[in-house]
Amino acid sequence: MPIYEFECGGCGHRFDRLQKMSDPDPSNCPACAEEQVKRRLSAPGFRLAGNGWYETDFKKDGDKKRNLAGDGGSSSAAPAAAPAPATSPAGDS
Repeated sequence: MPIYEFECGGCGHRFDRLQKMSDPDPSNCPACAEEQVKRRLSAPGFRLAGNGWYETDFKKDGDKKRNLAGDGGSSSAAPAAAPAPATSPAGDS
């Protein structure tokens, strides 16, 4: 069941409620009993993390999959080599 966030237009009280999608929204505020409660639009409170979650899981087979667990999408690429130090020309005396 999803958790919905509500706010009272009268007193500004905010509260969450675990309810079915088919359940009616509350009409009265639990703090002031006014009938000015509205559902708020809020972001979900979870994040898909860890190995196995891919950005392109539901895309076409030909698209490159990028692991969202933090490897930057280059699981088989070796790190770049450090540049060679500069050498001074011979005969500087």
